[in-house]
Amino acid sequence: MMKRRDFMGMVTAGGAAVASAPLSGLAASPLGRSSYHRVQKGEQALKADVIIAGGGLGGCAAALAALRNGLSVILTEETDWIGGQLTQQGVPPDEHQWIESHGATQLYRDFRSAIRNYYKQHYPLTEEARARENLNPGDGSVSRLCHEPRVALAVLNNMFAPYISSGKCALLLEHQVKKAEVQGDRVQALHAVSKRSDKATVLTAPYFVDATELGDLLPLTGTEFVTGAEAKSDTRELHASETARPDNHQAFTVCFAMDYVPGSDQVIDKPREYNFWRNFVPEMTPPWPGRLLDLTYSSPSTLKPKALAFHPEGVSYGDTLNLWNYRRIINQHNFRPGFYPGDVTIVNWPQNDYVLGNLTGGEHNFHENFERGKQLSLSLFYWLQTEVPREDGKQGWPGLRLRGDLMGTEDGLAKYPYVRESRRIKAMFRILEEHVGRENRAMVSGKSPGNVSAADFYDSVGIGYYHIDLHPSSGGDNYIDFGSLPFQIPLGALLPQRMENLLPANKNIGTTHITNGCYRLHPVEWSIGEAAGLLVAQALRQKTLPRAIREQQDKLQDFQRFVRAQGIETHWPSS
Repeated sequence: MMKRRDFMGMVTAGGAAVASAPLSGLAASPLGRSSYHRVQKGEQALKADVIIAGGGLGGCAAALAALRNGLSVILTEETDWIGGQLTQQGVPPDEHQWIESHGATQLYRDFRSAIRNYYKQHYPLTEEARARENLNPGDGSVSRLCHEPRVALAVLNNMFAPYISSGKCALLLEHQVKKAEVQGDRVQALHAVSKRSDKATVLTAPYFVDATELGDLLPLTGTEFVTGAEAKSDTRELHASETARPDNHQAFTVCFAMDYVPGSDQVIDKPREYNFWRNFVPEMTPPWPGRLLDLTYSSPSTLKPKALAFHPEGVSYGDTLNLWNYRRIINQHNFRPGFYPGDVTIVNWPQNDYVLGNLTGGEHNFHENFERGKQLSLSLFYWLQTEVPREDGKQGWPGLRLRGDLMGTEDGLAKYPYVRESRRIKAMFRILEEHVGRENRAMVSGKSPGNVSAADFYDSVGIGYYHIDLHPSSGGDNYIDFGSLPFQIPLGALLPQRMENLLPANKNIGTTHITNGCYRLHPVEWSIGEAAGLLVAQALRQKTLPRAIREQQDKLQDFQRFVRAQGIETHWPSS
């Protein structure tokens, strides 16, 4: 007999714990016990309408879309925070210039508004900041909404709270999917293992969504996928690699938060790999200008050496970027005088991009490179405390302080690496540079670069925009950074070529190494996830397969009307 125990998935929001529904109460709710025949002794089993692996922005959006359409959802997350790159990875949102009015789903914009309202309701803002409609708590230059990871987490938890309370949703935090049961072209079940107890839960559903940061379900389920850079002979992309390099991935980054306490000594112990990273010169083509731990880097657009500045009191240096201001999440001047002793900033800079290995290739490889990425970030922080050149002729700012309390960790670093590149499904349709890259698009259309628009996909289920931004890679590529066009998200890129009931909802859709560079950012990931959640709802309602929705014109048009009615734009405005 299957062992019965309470499910203890916890959602932490600002120190308060909210437990999801206990297992003993699920039988009478939309979530229920699975009768799946492979359940082993000592395991528990749960079933729902859809199982979503990965609680990042894509996973959360997929879950919320399914929940608001009456489905039951089980969402697994391997850390103790949902929110992915915005929370556990500590990356303020990278967004396009039209984000305040259009170019994202209504739910995503509501989420952004809720973050601003959270500050206005709970923080001692100045009257001027409180009156600002588009409040930017940190006034960081990278985003119109630079804010703390914990605030995004609190807002997401609030969004899920009613569904957890009603038993429609179960959050399995600190659970990692380790095994999949597959029959033919269908996933039958996933085995999620608790990182705390090491006990497994068998999850069954008609549909499964892979919203993990690295596309973990793809190898587990035997779903066909690609990694790294494709060959130019395969994709015909202007900026593609001459040869296929499946191990050539964009750098990942272990981010951290820090503030500055003038006159204090906050210097940490010297990191064990500090001597290595202090002298490390990346081997890149074209060459990196010198040591990684330096205030000179390769300009992404020109690849020429470019100077940066650093001053923890927010000093402006004109056209030279003060890195402190770049991803600043708290500007003390937006709050009551004296509430903050100084600003708080997030460090996600060229100097802590890790290029010596990838996160795919097995758990040992993941943990080894993650640990070395942590050493790089700690070494960067120690260098800032002790050696970074100052304009007064001194070296280092010993008053810099790690803010692990804001990141939810003891070591002061993010809970999870910031992942820029994932395994990608072999999709029914693959998005190429010729569809979204400005120069490549001009070449195939015969028009001038200033007079082109992105490809018009007949099966569009969302829109997005970001320039194509590939960070230095593990294969030795320097930045690949060039102009793209406001684009659509084609449904065909969300459909695996073979698997019938598994959908992607993260950076694992059918892009290439090149086009992933503009489809990987926060609002696009959210849009992908929301479309995936709605696709499951439509497929269940119509009792048809997702691919049939795309293949049959009437079903596709009906689905596009459905997503538009739910606040998802499928086309950019004409002007």
